Amino acid sequence: QVQLVESGGGLVQPGGSLRLSCAVSGSIISIYYMGWYRQAPGKERELVARITRGGSTGYADSVKGRFTISRDNAKNTVYLQMNSLKPEDTAVYYCNADRIGTNDDYWGQGNQVTVSS
Repeated sequence: QVQLVESGGGLVQPGGSLRLSCAVSGSIISIYYMGWYRQAPGKERELVARITRGGSTGYADSVKGRFTISRDNAKNTVYLQMNSLKPEDTAVYYCNADRIGTNDDYWGQGNQVTVSS
């Protein structure tokens, strides 16, 4: 059974930084596209950042230049480094593992990030 466990969220002041981690068990992340999504109150879940099996990355326009997604295949973990955080980054952040072309699509439990002074 594949499980994704997120950590690293919390409360931070505007302009601050946080790093989210997503540890995967039950499979190896190298076969998945890994992504971070977020959902703010009253809004739909949106893709924040994604990294392919080959290491190519993509970002939502709202976080480009501030967020960085990375993966450590040896640790079976994906990270989201978030810098220059803004109040509008406040949301529950979810880790996703998607094996393209199959029905293998897994989600973490969600991790609250709050940016407030």
